[in-house]
Amino acid sequence: MSGMPRARTVLPSAAYAALAITDSVAAGRSSATARRLRYVLKPALMPALATAFLDGTRGSGARAGTGRLRTGTAAAQAFSWGGDVALLGTSERSFLTGVGSFFGAHVAYLAAFLSVRGEPEDYDTAGLEVALGLWLTATPLMSIAAGRQDPALRAPVAAYATILAGMFASSRMLDPALPRGARRTLQVGTALFLVSDSVLAVQKFLLTEPRPVVESVVMATYTAAQGLIAAGVASAT
Repeated sequence: MSGMPRARTVLPSAAYAALAITDSVAAGRSSATARRLRYVLKPALMPALATAFLDGTRGSGARAGTGRLRTGTAAAQAFSWGGDVALLGTSERSFLTGVGSFFGAHVAYLAAFLSVRGEPEDYDTAGLEVALGLWLTATPLMSIAAGRQDPALRAPVAAYATILAGMFASSRMLDPALPRGARRTLQVGTALFLVSDSVLAVQKFLLTEPRPVVESVVMATYTAAQGLIAAGVASAT
């Protein structure tokens, strides 16, 4: 994984990539075997990524002021693991638990990114405008769609869409003193997170019946997003 220089990070990084690819393929299959396989693959994703990330960023002359960036990213990975496990369930309770876990992950990412923010004149204005536009359009649309399915989902979905847009926006406020490649890698990751969750919302609230290929797209973009964020943060620290 780019930005994780230690040799012993190669195995967990390769394991994460293999798990991500296999789970994304399995998500696109509707067979009972594929569904059972995902109960093994999906919970293993974040532990593999966290192992590579934490080992690759431990005690290697970290740049001053990036400790909270590393800690916040690790916390986000832990919350994400909870969300991954919860969303293996099919009940509304499982869905809300997953939403809550990923809400916590985005809060952790947002705090991590803001800990290394630059001055206002350094912000990516175009990126912030995209975040604002998505929040103003996607949040009410998804909240209304979720409310039609179940009124109890309206507020949680609106809150989640808000923190997701905030997380994306915070990645457009990074200190330009951080390596340019690290910032770009991290920002591509947050953009893919937006894509993944947007596709997931369409699948759950707008499509009349589930389509396995859509779930495959969700997992492919999600796992790529997590991996790129981890790699970007590792390069920055």
